[in-house]
Amino acid sequence: MSDVHFVRVTDFVQAPGAKPFKHSFFQSERLLVGLNVLAPGQVQAVHEHTDQDKFYYVVAGSGRFTVGESEQTCGAGMLIVAPAGVPHGVANDGQDLLTFLTVIAPFG
Repeated sequence: MSDVHFVRVTDFVQAPGAKPFKHSFFQSERLLVGLNVLAPGQVQAVHEHTDQDKFYYVVAGSGRFTVGESEQTCGAGMLIVAPAGVPHGVANDGQDLLTFLTVIAPFG
């Protein structure tokens, strides 16, 4: 991973293959900042992190996000917060690529 402090997120977007595309911008014991791109129909299965908080920030497209018992279609500009121990996931049920940032803390 390079030592980059200022990043234009959209410069890193790539069309996913059989699996969603992932790119890590920053990773330490305290924090992970990554980019995810899901093609239509791709899913990040519902899962949970017992000791890690997570948030998603939708950059482009839209998808169906699950946090706990709640589900909502979220598009560009939406922030989705999943506290530690709360199941969460996302499905691209749209027609376009779904691009979002993922931030997890702590990450180690």
